[in-house]
Amino acid sequence: MRKVTIFLGMLVLLCYTSCESKKHEKKDEAKYLVSSPILKDTSITKDYVCQIHSIRHIELRALEKGYLQHIYVDEGQYVKKGQHMFHIMPNVYQADLQKAKAEAEVAEIEYKNTQLLADGNVVSSNELAMAKAEFDRAKAEVSLAETHLGFTDIRAPFDGIMDHLEAREGSLLDEGELLTTLSDNSKMWVYFNVPEAEYLDYITSAKKDKKQEVELLMANNKKFNQPGIVETIEGEFNNETGNIAFRATFDNPDRILRHGETGSILMTVPLKNALLIPQKATFEVLDKKYVFVIDKDDKVSQREVKIGAELQHLFVVEKGLSKDDKVLLEGIRMVKNGEKIHYVFEKPDKILKSLDLYAE
Repeated sequence: MRKVTIFLGMLVLLCYTSCESKKHEKKDEAKYLVSSPILKDTSITKDYVCQIHSIRHIELRALEKGYLQHIYVDEGQYVKKGQHMFHIMPNVYQADLQKAKAEAEVAEIEYKNTQLLADGNVVSSNELAMAKAEFDRAKAEVSLAETHLGFTDIRAPFDGIMDHLEAREGSLLDEGELLTTLSDNSKMWVYFNVPEAEYLDYITSAKKDKKQEVELLMANNKKFNQPGIVETIEGEFNNETGNIAFRATFDNPDRILRHGETGSILMTVPLKNALLIPQKATFEVLDKKYVFVIDKDDKVSQREVKIGAELQHLFVVEKGLSKDDKVLLEGIRMVKNGEKIHYVFEKPDKILKSLDLYAE
């Protein structure tokens, strides 16, 4: 019985040793895919939060005091230039005009009579000049009264879409009281803020004389159907944010965009000699990106990298790697820092093609 027990023990030990040996062999035989970063001209699309404004957006206010007698338009209505919108009760201003016209007629008669007397040397030239001045003053009063009466009819100064009605028919209006706002949405001005470093890259680029085309990503995450052009840059930086405002202009033929909307501007920025690595080669520790680099002794070492931009399947590396480094692409979770590995090196160009990359 004792001999049987010893034999079984030796058999178990032999099996265990054999299994461990096979495990080590398999680990030693494992080969990992390795490649190098690649320098390549490409481009990235940057997005900036933006505010959308009508090319013309104004407030329509009452220029005279009085009762709002008629409203000829409705909220959200598209109006044409010169279209009648509001009418303020004109009775007082009509009376003022009639009074001014009557006084002007009297002044004209006085002037003509004085003219006849001056021609006969009955009155002096000074009296004639006084009569002429009084007649001119009376005509100016007529013109002023006509202007005030004209202010009781409020018409659209341009084609546009009106907003909320701030007053209703029968309301007593004060001079300058807000009636509504009017927006010309045929074109839109889109404002977005650009950091100082990116502004300097833009303003010193070779294509600075050519206007930059941009796209607009609307709030529903769909692109607007018209391209935009960056036309102006404001004169000063915001000291608090370190940004400067750019303005892009978009045609809006279908009146899809309206004043006050938000969205994101998409701007394509070229990158010269960008250092690219596959995203799958990186891993994250406490919000920092790392890669495994293989040294001359085939040992892997963990190295932090700074990512400058993100492309489809790729990262643009700003700091931490060079084009001659060898980077582990697969099996990141299977190796340990300082471990010696067996690997297969794949050319960067072949790796890029397999990632379905679009680069220029």
